Amino acid sequence: MKMLHRILAAALLCGATAFVSACNQAGTGGDTACEEVQTTELARTSQSWDGVELPDYLQGKPELVAIKYEIPAGKKLGWHHHPVMNFGILVEGDLTIISADGTEKVVHAGEAVVEMVGTVHHGENRGTKPVVLYMFYNAQEGMPLSIPDPEPDSTL
Repeated sequence: MKMLHRILAAALLCGATAFVSACNQAGTGGDTACEEVQTTELARTSQSWDGVELPDYLQGKPELVAIKYEIPAGKKLGWHHHPVMNFGILVEGDLTIISADGTEKVVHAGEAVVEMVGTVHHGENRGTKPVVLYMFYNAQEGMPLSIPDPEPDSTL
């Protein structure tokens, strides 16, 4: 029985080696069995997009929330602020984020954005095609993800 286990182990090892060797020699050529998983880190930060340090994590049991936003061309979101940390990935289009002090950040498709926490801002799709944005919130049960705010006085 031990001899059978050794033969099977050797056969598996040889087969795996031949498979890897064949993938390396042939390239992937569209063969999904030979393709490797690729990873790209899109963001690693302790600051929001405007350079402000993020707050400490909330105490208590977390509630993670993922939301897909679809913003039509020319649409402006209302002024608001977030009481919780959140970040996202812009999948399509270009989104302009404007803070109450007039600071702007344009996020392009494929880019990550770390939102402001506690700072009044809004987003605008100034482009000609829809924006698709996936946002991820680190909240707690019953906590709002955003709170509406009045438009800031631009005369200040």
